[in-house]
Amino acid sequence: MTIKDIARESGYAVGTVSRVLNNHPDVSEKARERILAVVAKNGYTQNANAKNLKQSVNRSLLVLVKGVRNELFAALVEQLQGLVNNTPYTLLVDYFDEDTDEVQRAIALCAEKKPQGILFLGGNADNFKRSFGRITLPAVLVTSPAEGLDYPNLSSVTTDDFEASVQAVRVLLEHGHRHIAIIGGRPSVSDVSGQRFAGGRAAFVQSGLPAENLVEYGEARFCYEEGYQAMHHVLEEHPEITALFAFQYPLAVAADQAARRIRSTTGKDLSILCFDSPLPLFGRPQFTHLHQDEAAIGEKAVELLLELISHPVQAPQNVKIPAKLVEGESFFAL
Repeated sequence: MTIKDIARESGYAVGTVSRVLNNHPDVSEKARERILAVVAKNGYTQNANAKNLKQSVNRSLLVLVKGVRNELFAALVEQLQGLVNNTPYTLLVDYFDEDTDEVQRAIALCAEKKPQGILFLGGNADNFKRSFGRITLPAVLVTSPAEGLDYPNLSSVTTDDFEASVQAVRVLLEHGHRHIAIIGGRPSVSDVSGQRFAGGRAAFVQSGLPAENLVEYGEARFCYEEGYQAMHHVLEEHPEITALFAFQYPLAVAADQAARRIRSTTGKDLSILCFDSPLPLFGRPQFTHLHQDEAAIGEKAVELLLELISHPVQAPQNVKIPAKLVEGESFFAL
């Protein structure tokens, strides 16, 4: 039996179960009695080595955020803070640039901070293949997949980026678009960008169309300035483009502005679809977008990490959470 099983049977959250098992005072008597009854009924015994480790080091979890301008990561950090507040742990959050090797960063910070577990917000598979074997702590890769890495202490929770991108480009194709551009991060640095680009190409293949019609991939960090530059270049090189799939909202906003400037005298419109879009501001229409469920991603990430901390021998899990297509006002049919 695992903490997750106790949570399911008792009807309480994993964090509440963890607090009861660690004799944390911030639990109602009703919850404590119910959880302990489930523990007694099933003969659950907490891993002694894990418990002794918890008592001998700081009760902290390290969160490594790869990309200081990523709006999804900002929302996830806020979500994680709220979730961890209901456990005996505290969060140590570290932000760094997309080009930084997150695994090397983790190795250095673990030696200094002595956390009990790690949450990686974003990651590159090559960095993990090179160095993650030096990390023995439980870890969860959030928004990037860990399949194929085969580390016993590494789980992952991510949006199903490939299928979401297939869905996005398929919608554009169904509306008659055949010349579609994509703007996103560098696939060589970001596994998420690689999955999304592969999904976009797959949509063409599944529709029986040549993937070459996906005429341009514009690389840009997830920020307005680079998104604008990438879109400006794409439209100058490929004026036949009628639609754009952007991997993040700031890139979509930048692309929209670039298109309005370049095509202000031609009368051409540009259909835009992106990942995530806040409510419309200052008269700007809301983009049709793929909504990522950061609440579900954050909850599952914390749940998996606490499971790995309590049961180090438990097999890692790789969870994919679907994105939801939300229609806005940013694309048209040809």
